[in-house]
Amino acid sequence: MVFGDSFVPTAGEVGIVPMLTYFLMAAAGYAFLGNVIFSLASRSSVAPEHRISRVYGAIIAAVAGVSYFLITHFYHEMLHGLSELHSPEERAALIRRSYQAIGQYRYIDWAITTPLLLLKATSMLRIKYEEATKAITVLLLADVFMVLTGYIGEQQLTASGEIIGSAKLLWGAVSTVGYAVVVVVLYGLYKRFAERGNDRERWGYRAIGYTTVTTWGVYPLGYMLTLTNIDLNYVHIAFSIFDIINKVGVSLIAYLVAKELLDDRLNEKKILDGYTVG
Repeated sequence: MVFGDSFVPTAGEVGIVPMLTYFLMAAAGYAFLGNVIFSLASRSSVAPEHRISRVYGAIIAAVAGVSYFLITHFYHEMLHGLSELHSPEERAALIRRSYQAIGQYRYIDWAITTPLLLLKATSMLRIKYEEATKAITVLLLADVFMVLTGYIGEQQLTASGEIIGSAKLLWGAVSTVGYAVVVVVLYGLYKRFAERGNDRERWGYRAIGYTTVTTWGVYPLGYMLTLTNIDLNYVHIAFSIFDIINKVGVSLIAYLVAKELLDDRLNEKKILDGYTVG
């Protein structure tokens, strides 16, 4: 539907799955914007040693929000082109080509946000860089290696946009090595520093660690599904949902841990919910 120079997609023109994809992309962007505001506003309402985690949360959400603004804008333009196509083959080809283009934004986002998510995990046990320099350096380098090699794998395309399957599988396997190192180092850090934290902090670290081991697995699955004939809108939908879980959800976990720690130190009978402590 066109109003002046503006195109507003409808399910009748582009289909219900693309509209659901568009909706979740936009909703994710709003969720990240809300988390930027919440992370900064709640910084003084948590235990002082965990306030750096609120900063990590704000930066992660800001980067993800900008990324999703760009992703949603590009997808909106793609829907405009999709509305003018009637052949199922042409529509499917456009969706696949647009998926490759949108992947550029996702990998740029992940190159910044995933290292910060890992630092957010270490902050749960108050691990300082100088205390575990080697382990944290390996953790961050392995993460960047994982994202970079995954990005190279996504770029294994012919000039016409066809995926070079063997090359993509090879780079996917290489990227998995980085992921495995991340998991091993996270576990090693927990074993080394678990006694430093209390029960809440240990729970927070484990919860964030579990999201890394489990929900991060959605992304390599999406990587592999591009080699099939699946409607890649479903991959977009999964990525939008799990990006919210991994970024907003993890930020909420860290907030709850840090807020409860501060609550324990204050006389809660003298304050109201939603307090701010300078």
